[in-house]
Amino acid sequence: MTPLPQRERGRDALALYVHWPYCARICPYCDFNVVRDRGRTEEAERLAAAILADLEAQAALIGPRRLASIFFGGGTPSLMTPDSVATIVDRAHSLFPATGVVEVTLEANPTDAEASRFAALRSAGVNRLSMGVQALDDASLTLLGRNHSAAEAQRAVAVAARAFDRLSIDLIYARPDQTPAAWADELTQALDMGFEHVSPYQLTIESTTAFGRAFARGTLVPPDEDQAAALYETTQAVLEAARFEAYEVSNHARGPAARSAHNMHVWRGGDYLGVGPGAHGRLTRDGSRTTTIAHRRIGDYVAGVAGGEPWIEQEVLSPSGAAEERILLGLRTVEGAALDDLVALGRTMASGPLADLVAEGFLTVTGDHVVATRTGRPVLDGVLRALLT
Repeated sequence: MTPLPQRERGRDALALYVHWPYCARICPYCDFNVVRDRGRTEEAERLAAAILADLEAQAALIGPRRLASIFFGGGTPSLMTPDSVATIVDRAHSLFPATGVVEVTLEANPTDAEASRFAALRSAGVNRLSMGVQALDDASLTLLGRNHSAAEAQRAVAVAARAFDRLSIDLIYARPDQTPAAWADELTQALDMGFEHVSPYQLTIESTTAFGRAFARGTLVPPDEDQAAALYETTQAVLEAARFEAYEVSNHARGPAARSAHNMHVWRGGDYLGVGPGAHGRLTRDGSRTTTIAHRRIGDYVAGVAGGEPWIEQEVLSPSGAAEERILLGLRTVEGAALDDLVALGRTMASGPLADLVAEGFLTVTGDHVVATRTGRPVLDGVLRALLT
């Protein structure tokens, strides 16, 4: 019997994304759906109740599914009360019975105040922590608007390593005036902290952020394209030497077991339910892929859940639209995108953009998948444009 493709085997599996929008401070590079948490205790309690109600309503809508993973993102979900986290985790398990251990990831910042809650969050059901370290020198942390020092980050990672078996950190590179040598030293220093997964993200200047406004004024100058490419290559070289596999463009793991199960589920085109203000979801209903986006404003989301309309937008994707989305996600990973999806869009090895990109060394065909090569990954956005437009 021919094995089913990955997305067919996992069609009944459902991941859960929970968006908690509160932050102690809004970072100048961040364009996520976030708000300051100061003085919002009662609102946060209403939001936690609305998230739970939304989860239950969507479960009734989509019917029986198997829980694949839970991801608490934001914002800063480590600011949630451990009781709220535990209630959501428990309810997800009761609504979507799982087989085996479910990865439950929660994002945190490395402040001493948050580190003091790690044990309680572990008891609440979190078994993987993703920590936004971002940098390991105080000048860069100040530039990035972070509310912790490098020393606090190192202390927090040590505390987290005692509380969680699975630990990931985020770092930001391509910062103004950053050199490859300094970045290599910083990465090497970070590797001594003992995590199994790292997500190094190139600084992106979004026009709606404080950094975007500073860039428009000319007061913030990020590295140019060649400098950014050199920093990218430094990232790959240092992490590869430390046996961290680049299993996705911006994610490196020390072996397959250290990969983010939640992110892999999403990148493979699996269904995921999104709850919380501005949360996105992808659900298969009546054989069609449906995208959902929740109300962004907290008050609108709470009212929407109460009124049975948590989403500000939902769209049924066409078969070609769903295939294109799977290609966009899949080519970010070492697994690649299904060749069948490309053929469905008229991209074949006979001629056209797929054949050209393979001939030029940006893509390769491995079995029934198309994979970005080492040459193609640094310029993946351009590769995708050439492939799909």
